[in-house]
Amino acid sequence: MKADDGAAGPRVRVLAPAKLNLGLRVLRRRADGYHELASVFVPLDLADVIDLEISSAAQSEVTLALAGEVAGVPADASNLALRAASEFLAAAGLARAVHLRVTKRIPVAAGLGGGSSDAGAVLRVLAARFPAALSPPALAQLALRLGADVPYFLAPHPARVGGIGERSEPLAGLPALACVLVNPGVPLSTASVFAAFDARPIPARQALDPELGLDLANDLEPAAERLCPAIAPLREQLRALGARAIGLSGSGPTLFGIFQDAAAASGALDRASFPPPIWARVAVAPKAG
Repeated sequence: MKADDGAAGPRVRVLAPAKLNLGLRVLRRRADGYHELASVFVPLDLADVIDLEISSAAQSEVTLALAGEVAGVPADASNLALRAASEFLAAAGLARAVHLRVTKRIPVAAGLGGGSSDAGAVLRVLAARFPAALSPPALAQLALRLGADVPYFLAPHPARVGGIGERSEPLAGLPALACVLVNPGVPLSTASVFAAFDARPIPARQALDPELGLDLANDLEPAAERLCPAIAPLREQLRALGARAIGLSGSGPTLFGIFQDAAAASGALDRASFPPPIWARVAVAPKAG
């Protein structure tokens, strides 16, 4: 379907939230190499900021500027936000110039979905600007081609997620969650963690949080800890700080400790000792439903 030639508008700013995995089970490895998963995703108030400027052009052009915590963030054609804009324009048959400015707040290769969220945010803006350009199924397929987590970020909300990440079912009744996020300051690639899991698949034991009613165990945690031993002592620090439940988000290495409320999380972080390169902050996930 070809989009109309609607007039370009002013700069648009959109937030690209990080996500937490509240538990992650690896169900099977498919013949194509992808892994089918079962998880609960919740968005956080930790977010990248994306500014988009869209203007008419003789042919499509997408440019990218980076700001904020940019270490390790690709600035070339492999950047997911840039790819999302380029592939949307191509699929829609649109000739537009799109300039992206991405201010990074989410650490790279941290299990928080930063790159996928950036791509999803760009697709959300372009789909809203050009509503006749792509049908919802076509947009979802484009998102999935960009990455397994990108479809979730087309409408980030608390959800049960399945398949390779493309199936999302809204989850109601989940309370707001106040967390301390702790990252050892070492990037950990998803591909490496899955490869380590495949080489030695040790499913995590059930770790039921009685207040949430969710299994917070992450089957990738043993593999992630083998690749990044710094995860284990950080888990013990969160436990000593009084976290009521602790989990690993995605393929790691970011851990989250859940506290009673934001004040308790902030107090715990104030008492903590997380020297560089460890990265730590309080983040909140909204109430579901």
